[in-house]
Amino acid sequence: MRLWKIELQKLADELGVPITVCHLPPSTSKWNKIEHRLFSFITGNWRGKPLASHQVIVQLIAATTTKTGLKVRCQLDENTYTAGIKVSDAEIDAVNLTRHNFHGEWNYMVSPKALALER
Repeated sequence: MRLWKIELQKLADELGVPITVCHLPPSTSKWNKIEHRLFSFITGNWRGKPLASHQVIVQLIAATTTKTGLKVRCQLDENTYTAGIKVSDAEIDAVNLTRHNFHGEWNYMVSPKALALER
């Protein structure tokens, strides 16, 4: 989560707009209606098919549709990402983060640093 917040700060600075984040609490994704609507159809679409490569998986996910109009877009991210990046306490403290009143550990806003200077 630390690197996530650092990268959100970079995006907010680049775009010049605040970014609001609302995470579901731990162990509650089972209640997320979007996940249920999406993943049950993806799972049904690839049932019984061998998931032999990334290409097969992406194609099966991308081919998922429903009678009610759900269409799934899927694309393989072939970028290489560095693992084990350490984020210092000073870097976290520099994030322009405002916690929401309700569960600020999950819900917060990251504002561009330029907005912090204007205050």
